[in-house]
Amino acid sequence: MNLDKTKVMFNKHVIPRPVSVDGILLEVVQDYIYLGHTIQLGRNNFEKEAERRIQLGWAAFGGLRRVFTSKIPQSLKTKVFEQCVLPVLTYGAETWTLTKGLVHRFKVAQRAMERAMLGVSLKDRIRNETIRERTKVTDVAQRISTLKWQWAGHLCRRTDGRWSRRVLEWRPRIGKRSVGRPPTRWTDDLRRIAGVGWMRIAESRDVWRELGEAYVQQWTAIG
Repeated sequence: MNLDKTKVMFNKHVIPRPVSVDGILLEVVQDYIYLGHTIQLGRNNFEKEAERRIQLGWAAFGGLRRVFTSKIPQSLKTKVFEQCVLPVLTYGAETWTLTKGLVHRFKVAQRAMERAMLGVSLKDRIRNETIRERTKVTDVAQRISTLKWQWAGHLCRRTDGRWSRRVLEWRPRIGKRSVGRPPTRWTDDLRRIAGVGWMRIAESRDVWRELGEAYVQQWTAIG
């Protein structure tokens, strides 16, 4: 156990108190980066990670700016973007709880990168569709939703008793629902397309693949 890397987090249901191991007091934090992903408790537990993903995406783009602004063929720039920037933007997308606002933020970031790649700005008033025709990069919403849909199907077809499947099926035995609108859940957008029995449907690869087209379309259609 690496005590320097071990941190303590408390949710709103627990009164914070000192935690020590072998006489060493552990640091209490509000968020923590674990396996490249920002862990944060609470309703807005993905806000920091979304912001960080976009920042890291821009960092990856900035590191290759000389490539993107050079005179090499656009097809090569597209390949570099697909291999070096898009994966950074969408790392861990399989676990994201998707909302229109979240997807819109990532699409805005990608469009700005595409404009920088082409050497144009918002003042040029070039339609997004025209820019996409020229860059031919994969829509970030398409990649995010595809990754999540594929992962959801993979989870449901697992039969080895791994914790990921058990966590998905877990339901609390006690407790009251918090006041106000329930937070969006990871499964909500899956249910909209495949229904409440989506886990059973996902066991069929062919059916799940067909439904996946409609699932991806609902997110790529966001402006």
